[in-house]
Amino acid sequence: MSARESIPEEVISIIEKEARKRGLPLVEFLVNSLARELDPRARLEVYVKLHEKYLREAEELSEKGDLVQASGKYWGAVTSLLNAIGEEEGLPHYSHKDLKEISIYLSEKEGDPEYTRLFSSVETLHSNYYHAFLREATFKAHAEDAKKLVEKLVKYLSRRSGEARA
Repeated sequence: MSARESIPEEVISIIEKEARKRGLPLVEFLVNSLARELDPRARLEVYVKLHEKYLREAEELSEKGDLVQASGKYWGAVTSLLNAIGEEEGLPHYSHKDLKEISIYLSEKEGDPEYTRLFSSVETLHSNYYHAFLREATFKAHAEDAKKLVEKLVKYLSRRSGEARA
């Protein structure tokens, strides 16, 4: 029996509504909720692994031409890394607004406005997941921005964890 089968549909509906309200994919919302019970290192690892899963799935879906689902997965990859950075930096990261604030924080801290600009582009993918309005060429441009932001966030986390060990 899967977890979904054992949870009443009414409860799933309530949880999905709360996730949407916060601008988060359902899995990420659940992970955020459950992660509070884990120690900080385990939480960080969960977010990084989740980003890897979402990024892989985004690429696969994009190759198949499923732009709507790929959009949601790119959003999940980025927000998982922002959650990891929120953990590392001690910043709130439980809502869409919190994630936007982390992108602004990174732009200011790093002196690099690309964090915020790329995040805004990825927000378009998030919106496309719900409204299916992007055409292929435009989707590809936003997907490239998502990959650039993922790369920047991974580098930031690597530097940050290197500083922690030093």
